[in-house]
Amino acid sequence: MKIRYASFSRALLMSVLAFSLAATAHAQATKSPSRPATGQVKKASTVEAVQDLEPRAIELLKATSARLAAARFLSFTAVEVFEQPSRHGHPLAYTTRSAVTLRRPDGLRVIIAGDGPASEFYYDGKAMMAFAPAENLLAVAEAPPTIDATLEAAYKSAGIYFPFTDLIVADPYNDIAEGLVLAYYVGQSRVVGGTTTDIVAYIDRDVFIQLWIGVEDKLPRMVRAVFLNDPERLRHEMALSNWELEADAPAEAFTAASASSAKRIPFAHPHPETASARKPVAKGTTPARRQ
Repeated sequence: MKIRYASFSRALLMSVLAFSLAATAHAQATKSPSRPATGQVKKASTVEAVQDLEPRAIELLKATSARLAAARFLSFTAVEVFEQPSRHGHPLAYTTRSAVTLRRPDGLRVIIAGDGPASEFYYDGKAMMAFAPAENLLAVAEAPPTIDATLEAAYKSAGIYFPFTDLIVADPYNDIAEGLVLAYYVGQSRVVGGTTTDIVAYIDRDVFIQLWIGVEDKLPRMVRAVFLNDPERLRHEMALSNWELEADAPAEAFTAASASSAKRIPFAHPHPETASARKPVAKGTTPARRQ
């Protein structure tokens, strides 16, 4: 659950694959701090050099990971607010809303609206599809048999990364543990998510994350992240709501039925010159990335 935010750098006004495919990943692969590969991360502070993991924080991270991993079906709404520098240098906030439906091991649908082009992403166990409704363009490619492998393929082939990716992989805590260097318990909130939450702060490689976890249901309610290597320390925040873990969705929910008349185009990476050097999404963070 690292919310890699793998690139909270996004040009929101980009279009999918030559028009707005990058927006399917919330246009996360443009110019802001995408997560560097292991070995390229600079130490932002001495706290990153010495692992310091508070047992209570680790217990909470494991509990929310187990709750998510055990669910065969998940649906939720992710509202993300992220900063981008303006032409005057001041950070401006932009927003996206993602309606997420997941059925393990081979069904995923993400419907995205926001301060940029709308986009839709589908995976049905055989193919992944990215649809740009305004342009009526559809990219389709063969996909691996699992959600985790498909998320990695989408990232490598088209720069697609969702800020909630680390919440929907098969084992969120396993991904966190690989780069976890600091974790501590902050306290409780009775405001976030309309319920009581436990607050955990941690550093996963080069990302500082603050996470609000429901006391009763162990579901994540809000995430805030800052890339420690980002000189502007732009902030990224994601609110998670409308959780549903007991329902189901028909097979047709994971195909782009509304795009039957769309023009077909190939998947393409928005930055092909750097695509081969990027770290696989399933292994390296937040949020988000991220973005």
